[in-house]
Amino acid sequence: MSGFEVVSGGPLTRPLEGTVHVGGAKNSALKLMAAALLAPGRSVVHNVPHILDVVVMGDLLTQLGCGVEITFPDEVDGTAGSGSGRVVIEVPEDLGHEAPYHLVRRLRASIAVLGPLTARCGRASVALPGGDAIGSRGLDMHMRGLVDLGARVRIEHGQVVAEVGPDGLHGTSLYLDFPSVGATENLLMAAVLAEGHTVIDNAAREPEIVDLCQMLVAMGARIEGISGSTLEVDGVRRLTPVEHHTVTDRIVTGTWVFATAIAGGALRVEGGRAHHLELVLDKLVGAGLSVDLDDAALTVRCEQRLRAFDVATLPYPGFPTDLQPFAMALAAVSDGTAMITENVFEARFMFAQELARLGADLRTDGHHAVVRGVPELSGAPVVAHDIRAGAALVLAGMAAQGRTVVAEGHHVDRGYPWFAETLAGVGAGVRRLEGDPVASG
Repeated sequence: MSGFEVVSGGPLTRPLEGTVHVGGAKNSALKLMAAALLAPGRSVVHNVPHILDVVVMGDLLTQLGCGVEITFPDEVDGTAGSGSGRVVIEVPEDLGHEAPYHLVRRLRASIAVLGPLTARCGRASVALPGGDAIGSRGLDMHMRGLVDLGARVRIEHGQVVAEVGPDGLHGTSLYLDFPSVGATENLLMAAVLAEGHTVIDNAAREPEIVDLCQMLVAMGARIEGISGSTLEVDGVRRLTPVEHHTVTDRIVTGTWVFATAIAGGALRVEGGRAHHLELVLDKLVGAGLSVDLDDAALTVRCEQRLRAFDVATLPYPGFPTDLQPFAMALAAVSDGTAMITENVFEARFMFAQELARLGADLRTDGHHAVVRGVPELSGAPVVAHDIRAGAALVLAGMAAQGRTVVAEGHHVDRGYPWFAETLAGVGAGVRRLEGDPVASG
């Protein structure tokens, strides 16, 4: 087990100063690794974040018969940098089709192999996934879409089993009840090898979806409507392996922006793409944060307590659900009252219980939370239930008087390379704890 210790004198008492680097997006890199299954041969995915989830996905691809070589920057030149490296994937002609529970339970994104395996092998058996405790994320749209494409799909012994007849998958019109990122990815990766024309209506529009589309097109897929809510795919018989650079991580970019808004100071975020966070940055600038842009970075400055603002999470280009815990942490020490509405993952508000332990004045009712800002929080032991909640609790500790200990820190390491080390490097009183942080606290 591991965790984080945060020592602070309260908001704005240890302002951040310096430069942080944003590497490849976790939510894209894992799906690009799955997409490599569609083409026999050697694919290379660059700008892959140095996080545990990449290693787990590599283990899963190895289980399926691939050769996987993961190289991170500290293994190359001894420096941390952005924490991004590369993954080389050798995909065999004869690919395994079963993704076992002992790997899938560690990584919800592993469900992304369902579409590629169904298309490539004509069959797939993927364990029902695990992942973060942030609410129900059913597979109904994934399964229904594969059925519409011509597969037979069932749940059997805890596995999602898909089988395709001798005629293979065939193009069709698909409509998603919700613009699910995962369903869009799986159905897109199945459709690129299906015979005929497929239309995916109400598709997700996140930058990570665009990144996947661009890799698939480079592999030889025929996709129209990229970045829009309707994707049109003309299936091809075979794809070829490629080298692809992962888009930078907008959620990590947003995390460093919120860190500055909470702790104060001036931080240059290199590699961050402001146009992926337009709504978020607009709200923060309206609250009093200063943001300056150039071709390579955004620089954020905060010298005083910000004004509270309301947040309602929505699919892209709306306010990202992954940044909602950071918005709640900021609201806890802002001037005024904020209404936080979670429209994507209902269990995200598990974070509110931990934030309240730090002295936040908040009330939750269903998918709404009302947060009244207080001058400072108070250090206490808390527990991270998922990646973003854990990171947000560390940032909240930077606005708390005294010592905060965040247990279950391994969740944070699934989404952020060298999180504590990066914060310490720009002036935060944050360090990593090994062993049982609760016992040591």
